[in-house]
Amino acid sequence: MPPHSASERVRAWRPDVPGLAEVFHARFTRHAYPAHTHTAWTLLIVDDGAIRFDLDRHHHGAAGSAVTLLPPHVPHDGRAATPAGFHKRVLYLDPGVLGEELIGAAVDHPTFADRRLRQRVHQLHRALEEPGDVLEAESRLALIGDRIAERLAPGAAPPPSPPGLAGRLRDLLDAHVADGVTLRAAAAQLHAHPTHLVRSFTTAFGLPPHRYLTGRRVELARRLLLAGRRPAEVATAAGFYDQAHLTRQFRRYVGVSPGRYAGT
Repeated sequence: MPPHSASERVRAWRPDVPGLAEVFHARFTRHAYPAHTHTAWTLLIVDDGAIRFDLDRHHHGAAGSAVTLLPPHVPHDGRAATPAGFHKRVLYLDPGVLGEELIGAAVDHPTFADRRLRQRVHQLHRALEEPGDVLEAESRLALIGDRIAERLAPGAAPPPSPPGLAGRLRDLLDAHVADGVTLRAAAAQLHAHPTHLVRSFTTAFGLPPHRYLTGRRVELARRLLLAGRRPAEVATAAGFYDQAHLTRQFRRYVGVSPGRYAGT
């Protein structure tokens, strides 16, 4: 019997998002990973089936609503825990996304039964699947890193954000509604850590910066549509990737398509 079946498939790509080295989706039934290491953090969720793995010569499992984090430079392997195999989605994070000081805690506790964290990882995968705004992926990655740090180092107080940081970020987003701004560029301009930016903005205004910017873009699109501009023109003018991106977000925020909204 061949070592791999037709049902085994993979998809991998490197997104243009700072901090993400690779995205890897795979369905395996027979494949077993030999012991190996990565230079990146390996963050994975299992959508179907279950995985058995050894990390630093200790037995573990990954399945269901759990999130698994494998630290860099620590040997691990992996194989299906059931005959039906598994389907997993993996994010390989640059070493700087999580500090080296968290490696020991991750070795001791590589699996989190944390539905909120799993939802955040799922949302980031969805954002990476659809062309759109890098800011959303960056913001979601920052929230994931924040949540993992909370789980691995409980009780550690996050560093305080400079006064007025959230307001300065809002001003920057307001000035770049159509052309957009990446989280990395905003952090450099405002002299703040990206995670501090997302945390302070979310605390101050009740939603993360990428959702605020999307709302502003939908608001601009409404004005342009009512001024008689065609949806295809409006998509570019309001900062959306394409007309499909505009339509998807417009329906989400307004409840109808851009064409129906403008009566075209």
